[in-house]
Amino acid sequence: MKPPIFSTHGCRLNAYETEAMRDLTQGQDNLVVVNTCAVTAEAVRKARQDIRKLRRENPNARLVVTGCAAQTEPETFSNMAEVDNVIGNTEKMNRTTWGFLPDTEKVQVDDIMSVEETAGHLIDGFGTRARAYVQVQNGCDHRCTFCIIPYGRGNSRSVPAGVVVDQIKRLVDKGYNEVVLTGVDLTSWGADLPATPQLGDLVLRILKLIPDLPRLRISSIDSIEVDEALMQAIATEPRLMPHLHLSLQAGDDMILKRMKRRHLRDDAIRFCEDARKLRPDMTYGADIIAGFPTETDAMFENSLKLVEECGLTWLHVFPYSARQGTPAAKMPAVNGKDIKTRAARLRAAGEAQVQRHLASRVGHTHNILMETPRMGRTEQFTETLFDTDQPVGQIVSARILGADGTQLRA
Repeated sequence: MKPPIFSTHGCRLNAYETEAMRDLTQGQDNLVVVNTCAVTAEAVRKARQDIRKLRRENPNARLVVTGCAAQTEPETFSNMAEVDNVIGNTEKMNRTTWGFLPDTEKVQVDDIMSVEETAGHLIDGFGTRARAYVQVQNGCDHRCTFCIIPYGRGNSRSVPAGVVVDQIKRLVDKGYNEVVLTGVDLTSWGADLPATPQLGDLVLRILKLIPDLPRLRISSIDSIEVDEALMQAIATEPRLMPHLHLSLQAGDDMILKRMKRRHLRDDAIRFCEDARKLRPDMTYGADIIAGFPTETDAMFENSLKLVEECGLTWLHVFPYSARQGTPAAKMPAVNGKDIKTRAARLRAAGEAQVQRHLASRVGHTHNILMETPRMGRTEQFTETLFDTDQPVGQIVSARILGADGTQLRA
């Protein structure tokens, strides 16, 4: 029997859910599953390209398309001759769906907005042998004008704290030295739970109840929604890693308003300054969109300046891509050549910040979590290379000797 083949596009949460589907499809034969992303039109194009390639390579398999793009535009994929089934983001986490695929309609995509619970399928050990990822939240209640994701993921739903703590305890018992909390809109965690706890409460509870967990990370957050308890954890909990990835998107107030974001540029700068005062070794990553509709040269310069003003290091730069069905798609577009140029300038600014960060680490001692025998990551998530083999999954204390490219040498 040939095990199912999976192809995963997009975010870490999609990768997490692919691992869940591996378990849900155990015993299935001759199955190919494409877990799609809908964040940009380019992501959908790549998914279609991947589907055609996988069909050529597996002409007799049942090919199933799922994920956010399948949820938001099922007809795009059901109209492809290569596709046998299209299933939504809720359906893909249901074992029953996979058991009856040959006998069901080609398209199984229900209203994601009616879903009130997070997927109950928890995975003990997804990630590397060193690091595990734990989904604590799904969906988003916000409606940024450029974003299609709420229509692929539904409204915000939280995993109860007790369930999260129990899972992390199992991961620690299995030998994992680092856990990363993931979600679509992580800082909205708890809003739908009794007593409406906040993300900082969850972080403090995890660190208190699991003293044997060496390192805890949180993935992408919305800085304007950071609560006092999370700031307390940043200030007082050395096991919370000093690396935050911020959903900033732009550095110009007018563009932020047109994006329907909930912060202004000064809010972003203030948060970065405040968190760094509490934790001087804090390092930031950020998402920034280049060429959002109506963005002028002056507006773009404000985004470019934000890289230094916030002290950002790890940039994820997105050239704006219109998503049909979003308000931004109807706004006056920026010339494609200008979008490309602005994205390149942002990436260059990010690369300069990385070099600055690497240079600042030389001579310092870091605790490095080994992902392979010769490569691990510092507390700030910086890749670090060794000349000799180290124990994979263990935390190694080492002095930084230099830097090569985007990596440190220890």
